[in-house]
Amino acid sequence: MDRGVALVTGGSRGIGAAVARSVAAAGWAVCLTYRVDEAAASSVVAGIEAAGGVARAVRADNAVEADVLAAFAAADAMGPLTALVANAGIAGPKSRVDELSVERVERILAVNVVGTIVCCREAVRRFSTLHGGDGGSIVLVSSAAARIGGSGEYVDYAASKGAVDTLGIGLAREVAAEGIRVNVVRPGVTDTDIHASGGQPDRVTRLTPLLPIGRAGRADEIAAAIVWLLGDEASYCTGSILDVAGGR
Repeated sequence: MDRGVALVTGGSRGIGAAVARSVAAAGWAVCLTYRVDEAAASSVVAGIEAAGGVARAVRADNAVEADVLAAFAAADAMGPLTALVANAGIAGPKSRVDELSVERVERILAVNVVGTIVCCREAVRRFSTLHGGDGGSIVLVSSAAARIGGSGEYVDYAASKGAVDTLGIGLAREVAAEGIRVNVVRPGVTDTDIHASGGQPDRVTRLTPLLPIGRAGRADEIAAAIVWLLGDEASYCTGSILDVAGGR
């Protein structure tokens, strides 16, 4: 594809699947990762290919370094990697801080923070002019929870996304002179199945009255913001944090 290859982590469902479809439509070949649902990942790939795009899916746990390295190798095999969307992330069931287990917190941090840092490391090794690369664009998917705090639901998840925000700002400044742009998108309440998988199938309905815009977001709306930040239209944006949260 004329824009190179984009690696989208957590691309089998929700926002990640919408991002994979949108970046393919915008001219990138897509390598997407999934952890469990091979059928969902294959469906995303099939849809992209049916629309004339190029895509492949790779099983990878974002918390396992060897899996992340294998995903980057798979993307390299498709052509020059020019974009990374670090979207893979998890949240636990609704819980107060005084009810959290160490195992849950460690898993969330391993996936959402450590895995995202490793993805960024591998992207910089490929993109940076310091390493002989031609530049590239990175978008990190955070959450409005990073500034709201997630009280009474998942403060641990919110804290992990606060770390993602800081990573985006620091990395952007570190590699700006090396041909790499790094930006962050913070979705608000978005109508995807992550709420049900976290044990709150009614969460969107419950929170809609709190949203100034009067409705939950759609995955394709989040994807559109990500694709804009990846592309040349956002060539003067780096270190930016874009809220796509309906005014909340």
